Amino acid sequence: MALEPIDLNDLRKAKMLLENPGIAAKITHMLGMPIEKGFALLPKTWHAKVVEITQAALLKAFRVAVVTLKDVPGQAASNHWHKIAVATAGGLGGFFGLTAIALELPISTTIMLRSIADIARSEGELLGDFAAHIACIEVFALGGPPRRQEGAETGYFATRMALARSIGEAAEYLAQKGLSEEGAPALVRLMIKIAERFSLQVSEKAAAQAIPAIGAAGGALINALFIDHFQEMARGHFIVRRLERKYGREPVRAAYESIPTRGAGPADG
Repeated sequence: MALEPIDLNDLRKAKMLLENPGIAAKITHMLGMPIEKGFALLPKTWHAKVVEITQAALLKAFRVAVVTLKDVPGQAASNHWHKIAVATAGGLGGFFGLTAIALELPISTTIMLRSIADIARSEGELLGDFAAHIACIEVFALGGPPRRQEGAETGYFATRMALARSIGEAAEYLAQKGLSEEGAPALVRLMIKIAERFSLQVSEKAAAQAIPAIGAAGGALINALFIDHFQEMARGHFIVRRLERKYGREPVRAAYESIPTRGAGPADG
């Protein structure tokens, strides 16, 4: 089934957002210096610690953020206010340094997830549906650095395919048991999968904030860029899901893959 011109234009916009450079490239461009300098300042045990913090932050955010929004499909998202809130949290984190990330990340992640859910709702998702909740948390796995295993697929649909089984199990448990303790194992397994990807981007953010010249003001700017990145991922993701509800997954994927990655932006108007 061929997509209507207006929908194909939306899909071009989605691909432009979803296949754009990752957070590291955006931060490097903003700072005017490579964040590798910041990585050299991180503790040797940093990666293991950030994975642990990220998993906990995702689970806490999931339990708080999505369920607080009411179903008003099509209502415009409040990106600006969410960005201010995350920037404020980043400013506080930058002031206190790396030791504050265990406190700052759950707050920032919850605000970002609420923003993602807001964008989902604006694209017609019904937030009373646990499948929509899962689709919101899935955004944190998108737009990260490509996996470096030789021959491994990268890109938006490859990431969704990699998470498909865990997402299906979590959605089934949640549909049966809600956010009860019995449903937790499947949800935790999904959070671990997503945290594997999201923690790489958290590490890149932390590396930038570790550069001595950054401080509180820089932490606020980096967090504003961080939420902007995931708002873009969310907009692209939920445009695709809206079109999948209309046309089915395979026609949308085929149309998506036929759009050149370069110059795949929205048409004028």
